[in-house]
Amino acid sequence: MSIKRFAAIDVGSYELEMKIFEISQKKGIKEIDHIRHVIELGKDTYSYGKVSFELIEELCEVLYKFTGIMKEYQVNDYRANATSAIREAKNAHIILDRIKVRTGLEVKILSNSEQRFICYKAIATKENDFNKIIQKPTAIVDVGAGSVQLSLFDKDVLVTTENMRLGSLRIREMLSNVNVNTIQMISLIEELIDNDLETFRKKFLKEKEIKNIIAVGDYITYFTNVLKQESGKDYLTRKQFLEAYQKISGCSAEQVAKNLNVPIEHASLLVPCLLFYKKVIESTTTELIWSPGITLCDAIAANYGEKHMKINFAHDFSKDIVIASRNIAKRYKSNSGHTAVLEEGALGIFDMMKKYHGLGKRERLLLQIAAILHDCGKYISMNQFADASYNIIMSTEIIGLSHMERETIANIVKYNTKEFNYAAKAEKDMTNTMYMTVAKLTAILRIANAMDRSHKQKFHNFKLSLKENELIITAETADDIFLEQALFRQKADFFEEMYGIRPILRKKREL
Repeated sequence: MSIKRFAAIDVGSYELEMKIFEISQKKGIKEIDHIRHVIELGKDTYSYGKVSFELIEELCEVLYKFTGIMKEYQVNDYRANATSAIREAKNAHIILDRIKVRTGLEVKILSNSEQRFICYKAIATKENDFNKIIQKPTAIVDVGAGSVQLSLFDKDVLVTTENMRLGSLRIREMLSNVNVNTIQMISLIEELIDNDLETFRKKFLKEKEIKNIIAVGDYITYFTNVLKQESGKDYLTRKQFLEAYQKISGCSAEQVAKNLNVPIEHASLLVPCLLFYKKVIESTTTELIWSPGITLCDAIAANYGEKHMKINFAHDFSKDIVIASRNIAKRYKSNSGHTAVLEEGALGIFDMMKKYHGLGKRERLLLQIAAILHDCGKYISMNQFADASYNIIMSTEIIGLSHMERETIANIVKYNTKEFNYAAKAEKDMTNTMYMTVAKLTAILRIANAMDRSHKQKFHNFKLSLKENELIITAETADDIFLEQALFRQKADFFEEMYGIRPILRKKREL
């Protein structure tokens, strides 16, 4: 049995955290050590826009000690990820370079959607509880130091997600200069939360009920662990949560630390966190709260285990990404009939062209999302919809997609109708891989889109075949297809340039 020693490092907004794991196919993921160090990187970023020299020095010193611990455990591999404090810092690249030079560690900044998605994967490793709770309408509420993520499940599928810059440390820093008592401070925090939460409720909860909450984050775990010990159960009821909150409401940080047996440095961040959960619970019909005790380190390990074939998930995460994208398209009034035809055509061409494009399963998913979102910009502008679509995609969280993947999709959508920018690689600082992926998938999307230029879904039963240097697309129809054929010929040039194969559209009359 192959057992790998793995280190997961979280360079967070409030603390540095490292967990050492043993990962194997037989036993899954087993935690063997957990090291934490409080360092308020977010205090600098959220107040001044960048991390100070002094904190960078402390950061490097602690991370260097982490490397020593990794050697003691004979760690085979590691992943180190940074979140919002460094992601938003103006001197982020300087920080990462300093870490590399001083410690030898490569730290990757996670986009918000990546961070929340791998946390979601970590929750899914607790299959029995996870599968049970998402049978009813469920919200994952992830309250961190820098931000909050609200994600909604419906019928076992993740349908939407939204990020709010209302993390516990960020709120504390926003109100650090306000001189009020504890009760007044709670009132101010409630006002901050109410504003964003009401917007979310209007957008996503008009016709949806929330029955269960999956509570994620260190601060909520402190609180729920105390309650679970008292009740002897893994789940908290609505009544239990609200009554327990009422007991500490208005308490000072010192009193909270004493009552819940948490470090004083965490107590001041616990109140904003609990207030957010309280507001979500009170604004929904929540019945149960489940806190799985997941940290970002657990998420990093789960993601690593999956990618290296050490663990398997029963849940289909790609399906979540697709459905979340369909909901975005629905929000912007996209033509569902046309989108369905475009999706079918694009994926069919992709599959037929595997030998020529050399792309994989993940790129196929990106093409599918591009097809789903290709005309969302028409909701904003009929004339400038390509640019509007690009901006919508880049401005919208799609959980499970990295920033680079979102940018890939946004560019495919943009160049679906606009002239392809051959200088895009240099202008947008694209990697060669990203540039070629955009070009190859754009060529496919253009052809698929041209097959339904009228948006009347004239074709049925597509059949594709490759003969010599031609891709023959035959479709059944009883309608005239002069418009489709004319546009198809226009779009065929770029496809032929990319693949050296000429696409041909042929009509087979319906019987």
